[in-house]
Amino acid sequence: MRWALWTSSVPKVIYPRPRLSLSLLTRSFSSTPCYNLTTTELFQQPGLANVQINPDRLWDTIHSTAKWTEPKNVPNDDITTAGLTRLTLSREDKQARDWFVETTKSLGCQVHVDQIGNIFAIRPGLKKENENIPATFAGSHLDSQPSGGRFDGVLGVAAGIEMLRVLNDNWIETEGPVGVVNWTNEEGAKYPISMMGSGVWSGRISLDDAWNTKSVTPGRPVTTVKQELERIGYLGALPANYEKGIPIGAHFELHIEQGPKLEKSGQKIGVVEGVQAYKWFTITVTGREAHAGTTDMANRFDAMHTAAQFMVEARAITRHEPGGGGLVTFGRLTASPGSVNTIAGKVEMSLDMRYPSDEGLATMVEKLYQLRDRLNNAGPEVEVREDFSSAAVRFSTEATRCVEEGAATVLGDGHEEKMQKMTSGAGHDSVCTNMHCPTAMIFVPSKDGVSHNPSEWTDKEDCATGANVLLQSVLRMDKLRKDRGDFE
Repeated sequence: MRWALWTSSVPKVIYPRPRLSLSLLTRSFSSTPCYNLTTTELFQQPGLANVQINPDRLWDTIHSTAKWTEPKNVPNDDITTAGLTRLTLSREDKQARDWFVETTKSLGCQVHVDQIGNIFAIRPGLKKENENIPATFAGSHLDSQPSGGRFDGVLGVAAGIEMLRVLNDNWIETEGPVGVVNWTNEEGAKYPISMMGSGVWSGRISLDDAWNTKSVTPGRPVTTVKQELERIGYLGALPANYEKGIPIGAHFELHIEQGPKLEKSGQKIGVVEGVQAYKWFTITVTGREAHAGTTDMANRFDAMHTAAQFMVEARAITRHEPGGGGLVTFGRLTASPGSVNTIAGKVEMSLDMRYPSDEGLATMVEKLYQLRDRLNNAGPEVEVREDFSSAAVRFSTEATRCVEEGAATVLGDGHEEKMQKMTSGAGHDSVCTNMHCPTAMIFVPSKDGVSHNPSEWTDKEDCATGANVLLQSVLRMDKLRKDRGDFE
């Protein structure tokens, strides 16, 4: 008896060991008779550990799920520029969530939804009777920016589901449970708290604060997170908490880089060692409304002019930091009363500040408040309110090592030249999971470094490479956790 193992386009013939019993040959979670091995056994067989994902299937998952997007005025059939608009807790987000639940259940997973709408799909391990063992998760998000791309977040979830399919196809039974998690509102676009779902789970954000957060989408009714969770049917009963809800044994996140480093260097994999610090602020400038034609320049309290001055000088703060590593972004701005011939009496705008270290960010923030005080002495009042803060993060050494070893297996000879260690400029759900379990991230190249844009793109080959590294990382962590007794 023999079976064909599809780890690439060419089938390899694998002969089962004589000691395998009939019961092992009919494991209930499996769909195709292939490896029939546990994770530990897999790594004991020379050459067998390099099990691979199906690139075509992964690519189809990424682009087929993009059909759940807000309709555009002009249809765009070019997948390289079509992008994705799937705001969290929207009708389109519900459709993607429903697909996630149905798909993972069909793959033998137990699916749980918590009070902030995080969805945990768990594939049982060898000790199925012990459901309290924390799973090793692949995680990311399915929501997008208002005019985003098809890969940000989606790649990580799609690759996690592909991981489950490969384990089933090849009859690989993990020592402990493994799973995929879809985190709620990672983007913070519709409800302005970044990494909301994972933040509530980790304890960084209170459930009440998250539930009561109001939407900020222009031209649409104001709703709260709890209202929308109820509306789409994803207000779960399970506590959204790392202790009382679903625990996580380890967390791996595959993501596009969203920057140019990997593409410029010609490398395939970024081993992410940490994430830089950042803070979000709301800046409010209050002046005095007046007639644009009858108020001379010397007697104006022009909120718009002061806001512009604030933006220019806040941006200049980055030039004074070591290496120019600071980042300042004004992403939203509204003016009142919003009339062409009326001097603005009030301006409100968002501010995102980032720096690789907590100390560097603290220096930038100190200068920001000095700028506020200086402008307040010269005209309209400037108020600075901090809305969100994320400290710099260093990921787990053992999880990062799993990624490095997995990348070495996938990339083969000369793997050292094909990958680089990196710090993420963007925040991710892994920032929150890192507080309570071993966590690491995997980056793949982004074309021209572009993200949060419809033209965001990562080649099919790079998506597959990243998904293979994710699979290898999870398998290595599963074996590591077995060896140290996590599943006893």
